[in-house]
Amino acid sequence: MLAVVKAQAGPGFELRNVPIPTIGPHDVLIKTRACSICGTDLHIYNWDVWSQNRIKPPLIVGHEFSGEIVDIGRDVNGLSVGAFVSAESHIVCNMCDECRTGNAHVCRNTRIIGVDQDGCFAEYVAIPAQNVWVNPADMPCDIASLQENFGNAVHTALATPLVARDILVTGCGPAGLMTIAVARASGAHRIFASDLSDYRLDLARKLGAHATINVSQQNLVQYVREATHGEGVDVLLEMAGAPSSIRDGLAALKHAGTAVLLGLPRAPFELDLGNLVVMSGITVLGIAGRRLWQTWYQMRGLLSGGAVDLSPVITHHFKLTEYEKAFQVMASGQSGKVILTPDF
Repeated sequence: MLAVVKAQAGPGFELRNVPIPTIGPHDVLIKTRACSICGTDLHIYNWDVWSQNRIKPPLIVGHEFSGEIVDIGRDVNGLSVGAFVSAESHIVCNMCDECRTGNAHVCRNTRIIGVDQDGCFAEYVAIPAQNVWVNPADMPCDIASLQENFGNAVHTALATPLVARDILVTGCGPAGLMTIAVARASGAHRIFASDLSDYRLDLARKLGAHATINVSQQNLVQYVREATHGEGVDVLLEMAGAPSSIRDGLAALKHAGTAVLLGLPRAPFELDLGNLVVMSGITVLGIAGRRLWQTWYQMRGLLSGGAVDLSPVITHHFKLTEYEKAFQVMASGQSGKVILTPDF
């Protein structure tokens, strides 16, 4: 089969012909229909500090996908060949203290599909049956592939009450855009959204943002303070991970506000914790992945009930063989979610 592979240490990927994965007794084999590019994949492509410390080439990359089960391990129950599925990318141990206390999303022994083991940017992918999520048969393949990333948005937005509150979403990449949609569906009073890309800010307005700020042209903190009569927003949903985004987002919060942080900085950075957090009485919540499996059921409710429409988030489609072009578009800031289809 053809697969996109991190073949060696350094920037870039390669398209390789590799064997179809074999499965163990508790695994399933899935023929992929659609894959979506995540910010994590871009980190691996660029070979940044995080990737250098985590990725062990050669590795098939990618962890967001939908597809059809074509083979089932002998000890798998409750799944059938032909089922249309997506997957939770975090493979947890089910045995550590976190798993046993309802916090499997931060399992101490987590392995991630496309990060710690071969992923989905290929014609076939093998995963543990426990990680399978069965989709409605009529769900579009590209929408189904977004659910992993959509789960980040749902986990972030629903970590604190948003009803009738002023919200700031910093970073309008795909996860940020989906967070805006969830915040709108959750009854937020006003949603402010910031980014460096006018393209993505336009998408933010389509997803439900009431006001957008291009931080390369406007002072984010000043804009938010003026728009909120000097008070600041009630909730920061930080999706970018850039040091300036985190600092400005915290500074735009009112005292005793809540900061929910999903964005991952590329490296450690200096932060005035005393003034921005401690003396302001800020509550800070760190978000990792999706709550298993609570977030997935919340996603299902938002999508099947029509509260959230993810179709505006998808802006580009490419064949898997066009992965180089797809990653260039994703990195440009002139895109929403980019979909790869393994149809050759």
